[in-house]
Amino acid sequence: MEVELIEIRQFLEQRSPFNYLGQELLDQLPKDIEIRYLRRGGRFPPKEGFLYVVRSGAIKILDSSGELCEKLAEGDIYSVTCQLVNLSQCDHGEAVEDTLLYMLSCDRLKALCRESKSFGEHFSATVKDRLRAAVTTTQESDDPAVAAMMVEIGSLIRKDPITIEAGTSIRATAALMSNRDVSSVMILNDGKLVGLVTDRDLRKRCVAIGLTGNEPIDQIMTPDPKTIDASTLTAQALMTMTRMRFHHLPVMQHGKLVGMVTATDLANHQSANSAYLAADVRKAKSVTDLVEVSKRLPSLHLHLANASVTARHIGEAVSCLTDSITGRLLEMAEAKLGPPPVPYVWMAGGSQARHEQSSHSDQDNALLLSDDVQPEHDEYFSALARFVSDGLAECGFVYCPGDAMATNPQWRKPLKVWMGYFDRWIQSPEPKSVMLSSIFFDLRPVKGRIELFTPLQQNILKKSQENRIFLAYMMANAMSHRPPLGFFRQFVLERGGEHDDTLDLKHRGIVPITDMARVLALSLGKEPVNTVERLRACAGTNVLSADMAENLEDALEFIASLRIHHQAQQIKRGQKADNYVPPGELSELEREHLKHAFRVIQTMQESMVKRFGADKLG
Repeated sequence: MEVELIEIRQFLEQRSPFNYLGQELLDQLPKDIEIRYLRRGGRFPPKEGFLYVVRSGAIKILDSSGELCEKLAEGDIYSVTCQLVNLSQCDHGEAVEDTLLYMLSCDRLKALCRESKSFGEHFSATVKDRLRAAVTTTQESDDPAVAAMMVEIGSLIRKDPITIEAGTSIRATAALMSNRDVSSVMILNDGKLVGLVTDRDLRKRCVAIGLTGNEPIDQIMTPDPKTIDASTLTAQALMTMTRMRFHHLPVMQHGKLVGMVTATDLANHQSANSAYLAADVRKAKSVTDLVEVSKRLPSLHLHLANASVTARHIGEAVSCLTDSITGRLLEMAEAKLGPPPVPYVWMAGGSQARHEQSSHSDQDNALLLSDDVQPEHDEYFSALARFVSDGLAECGFVYCPGDAMATNPQWRKPLKVWMGYFDRWIQSPEPKSVMLSSIFFDLRPVKGRIELFTPLQQNILKKSQENRIFLAYMMANAMSHRPPLGFFRQFVLERGGEHDDTLDLKHRGIVPITDMARVLALSLGKEPVNTVERLRACAGTNVLSADMAENLEDALEFIASLRIHHQAQQIKRGQKADNYVPPGELSELEREHLKHAFRVIQTMQESMVKRFGADKLG
């Protein structure tokens, strides 16, 4: 091989994704490369139909209005002219200094993608494919116990739902259940699920009280039964059943009834896993017992991460366990203090509310009280809040640094006061209310009189959807967290302190997506608080395209997966888990995929700032 070709080969084989080509393809590659020299100020790209690699020099890339998008430096790749993804519609530029380029034709690029799977994944046609491929490489588990735990409920449904029309007699319903050999049947009215009857209901609500069996089934059914989505994990479903003491859950998919799952179904499917931690929580007799259960959370985190369970599912598993611990603490508090003087609901905020907790999260919670509460009742609820908050702290969920907890009298108020809070925050946005938005605009009821929460949620969604100034402030606040990318596609690392030269994956990657999803959901009046569910609820609307929603979801999962595995390694070494990842811990391909994920976030931030008018705020 000629000296010039050897130099080209050596340069390319040291850079991703060319380092994923086999030796034979690398030997052939230099012969396919064209070399182009651009003087400073020269137009870029000089020709269509080529992939460009910067050998030396620098290129600035501009958008249609002439604004600078990014800069390319030595080793950077530009593939837009091969009709690959162009995230921010930045498709032209110029050399900012004398530049030497390596050019590979798009036809030859496509051939290499076909010949090398790893190389081809880098050049997938869409960001979605790139990031999904990256995530997939960290999600293949050969642990059958974990695999069983992470199966979605929908995959367990093997037969059509057993249903009967409202008004049918109890005797006819019992005959149907006997003939179909099932322990429950779902009651429909004009195709809508309105009730559920189990064999236990037949015994306790019919036979035991002497009904004849000719009465309508509506008389003994459980009306408006709790349902579960087909995408829910089996582990989470079992936790829900354990916490709420249900034995049957109708399964819904896209609003349609698709089947029934029972506790026996799940127990038969599961092996030893985190779902049984919830059962141990239920059995706990004291805070000390709960502390012993919570000590297993880090090992659960480690086990799931090592088994390559998705970051989203790990967050769901940990959050459900936190819900269970919280619920048990509330039961213990009531047993100690006596029944509450007025109805209340305990609300979670932040990552717990979004089902996105990790095993070392801090507390974010609040109490919503009935408007019948009297001043003398605060002693009871203050003691209840302190018992639960202290118990959570003993279990490893540290006190909120900003005091956003029910122990703070400000966040232990009746419904009318909470209504006033949100009205004021939305109608007259100011820095403090916008700061609180990341916690209290993600509220979710955990235990208590859930119906108290419904009017508050409806008011929040109605008022925020109508107030464009509030949304602009929310989006401006979201821009305080930006992806750590510099102009030359290099990471911008944290500087100073114990986390010097690291990437803050939480605040620079996960939080920006969470913040944007919140603004999008509030702008459309959507109820979900989980970030992925928010993105899916907004997908295909005038504020979020279906493609961008998928790109953001995959970017979130990839960044969160890197964070989860970083934390797992820290737990394994006996260190305190954090969010700061040294770039050296990542492979070359992981760094490239991370840059793609950060670019997705940058692009969406730019779009939303303009859409919601955040750029016009003083």
